[in-house]
Amino acid sequence: MGEVWYFIDSGNASPEWNMALDEKLVSWHSEGKIPPVIRFYGWNPATLSVGYFQKLKGKIDLEAVEKHGYGLVRRPTGGRAVLHDKELTYSVIVSEKHEAMPKTVTEAYRVISEGLLNGFRNLDIQADFSIPEGKLQQTGSAVCFEEPSWYELIVEGRKAAGSAQSRQKGVILQHGSIPIEVDDVALFDMFIYPNERVKERARKAFGGKAAAINEVAATPKSLEEVKSAFKQGFAAGLDIELEHYTLTEEQIEEVNELAINRYKSDEWTYYR
Repeated sequence: MGEVWYFIDSGNASPEWNMALDEKLVSWHSEGKIPPVIRFYGWNPATLSVGYFQKLKGKIDLEAVEKHGYGLVRRPTGGRAVLHDKELTYSVIVSEKHEAMPKTVTEAYRVISEGLLNGFRNLDIQADFSIPEGKLQQTGSAVCFEEPSWYELIVEGRKAAGSAQSRQKGVILQHGSIPIEVDDVALFDMFIYPNERVKERARKAFGGKAAAINEVAATPKSLEEVKSAFKQGFAAGLDIELEHYTLTEEQIEEVNELAINRYKSDEWTYYR
């Protein structure tokens, strides 16, 4: 029997609620109120999330985001913009002092990403860790799936999951996007380019760098199949038992309050 972690499948929720719940799980875990957590979730509406440090001005086409009916939210983690639509989003919340967690960010990524690796393999998709040669070339791109970084998951040489990590209150929060299908035309509408030709060139290049599950799987997979594969993947990869957990009324209230006061506020979203 492995250590017991909570498993929360919070379904589809608003962008601000999704980010608020991840932050609250970090707080509750740091206060010793809950054990480590694996969480699965989705987005309603589909949402463009931007990294904590990412500039919006001159990079993100806010009119296009609105035109498509997408949400917009700033994550508490770094990294670049991700369009969350037909995907499984996951988060892992665990203490930095947990015996299974290495001290460095890169090595902690590797340990947590074992769960992702197993998930892909449970779907009969041959995935591997990316280990960039030498130092990462920073392309200055605003799009998350442009280039794999250390220990992200690649399938057939293309990035298949994008993840970001932060450490607050002695707790690691790693969350990420596992696309089941990718609409790269809609995605590239969200970004500002000098002209259409440059945008089209970027979109075509991106097509060769990102892999969605239903592009690489032998047969199409439903969201439920994907959830099941990755739930088993995390349990095996981290050698843990997952116990279903439902938030209390009081916890839901706390999340609602943070969602409105921080993640829905223009001050938070547009401050960079």
